[in-house]
Amino acid sequence: MKNKKIITLGFSCVAVAMGLLFSSSLFAQAPSKETQTTRLEALAKFTKVISIVEQYNVDDITIEELMDKSLDGMMKNLDAHSNYLSQKDYKHLKVQTDGEFGGLGITVGMKDGALTVISPIDDTPADKAGLKAGDIILKINDESTLNMTIDEAVAIMRGKVGDPIDITIVRKGENKPLDIHIVRGNITIESVRTKIIGENVLYIRVASFDKKVAEDVAKEINKHKAMTQGIVLDLRNNPGGLLDQAVELVDIFVDSGTIVSQKGRKEVETKVFSATKGATLTKVPLVVLINGGSASASEIVSGAIQDHKRGILLGENTFGKGSVQVVLPITETEAIKLTIARYYLPSGRTIQAVGVKPDITVAPGEVPNLTNEFSLKEADLKKHLEEELEKVEPKKPKTKEDKKVNKDIIAPEMLNKDIQLKEAVDILKALIIIKG
Repeated sequence: MKNKKIITLGFSCVAVAMGLLFSSSLFAQAPSKETQTTRLEALAKFTKVISIVEQYNVDDITIEELMDKSLDGMMKNLDAHSNYLSQKDYKHLKVQTDGEFGGLGITVGMKDGALTVISPIDDTPADKAGLKAGDIILKINDESTLNMTIDEAVAIMRGKVGDPIDITIVRKGENKPLDIHIVRGNITIESVRTKIIGENVLYIRVASFDKKVAEDVAKEINKHKAMTQGIVLDLRNNPGGLLDQAVELVDIFVDSGTIVSQKGRKEVETKVFSATKGATLTKVPLVVLINGGSASASEIVSGAIQDHKRGILLGENTFGKGSVQVVLPITETEAIKLTIARYYLPSGRTIQAVGVKPDITVAPGEVPNLTNEFSLKEADLKKHLEEELEKVEPKKPKTKEDKKVNKDIIAPEMLNKDIQLKEAVDILKALIIIKG
């Protein structure tokens, strides 16, 4: 059988469908005589241990079971994202990358040895049920997640649309674990959404990096170019996705220099991605929103913009997922997932385990209401007079076009529900004044 690989750039539960590519570059060259002797000795030791366990273990266990356990333990001990895929696990991965399935709409990863919610995807069952970035998953349907791999957890959480599932989590600030009941649904993601704030600020929400993100963002920027004097790029709770889309998105804002580099042990896995002047669409002031749910491709984008001093990063520290995994089949029905490279930002700093730190740290929440509730303002009097006028001359009903326009606008009262976005807009207003 030919050796093949699947490159995975995001997290397991939002795996991007990719083709199987032939590759021989990942396999070691013929070793020297000295190395060969050392290898033979190591293999002899491994074989001896397997034989002893098979012969004397208290429970009857086959050589096939021992080999599977050995491979599983070896891969788990390399790093949090490498693991052995049994026949069942490999089948699940293929379904995940090639087929359709019901799910919760969360991205999970390992952080400090615990199964952690990286981010809930917008408008999915998990998001609606109240799961948040940073939640630690203790149990899935009463099954402990201790020593459970990411792929094993994803396989349990995935299932038939309409089937319920119970998740037990630990959340920062809560005194005891929380039980979250979720009904699985079809996970569809609207990757790019835009709204207008005030008269001159374009808000761009990127929920994940699918194959059309850069194209969709470019369309929205061109569509609103005449009125746009500042842009808020919202990457909060964005778990990542395709590397090329992250590179192309940065290229829209940055006209030269390195965007990200990928470095592995082998030369073929070392690459540099750079910005091109012709792809740059705008130079207006930019604020990027990030948080603990921003991972992988989101960290590449925000980190590159920060290193190039192209915009201001606001929010909270990102997750810290800066590694590249490949899936390598070892038989027709089994495979291993192996980390082969890490990402580095233009300045040379790594993302892995440290994430990207915002320029301005702002915690999530609502803008506190400090208004004296007994005060009477001109706006209140005006509203009262408008209500009296309506009794005499009722307002005309809103047309579909009116509703559409309002839907595309973030009103001031909506900004007060999101203090991070409010701070970003305030900073942009200041930058627009200075630039003007």
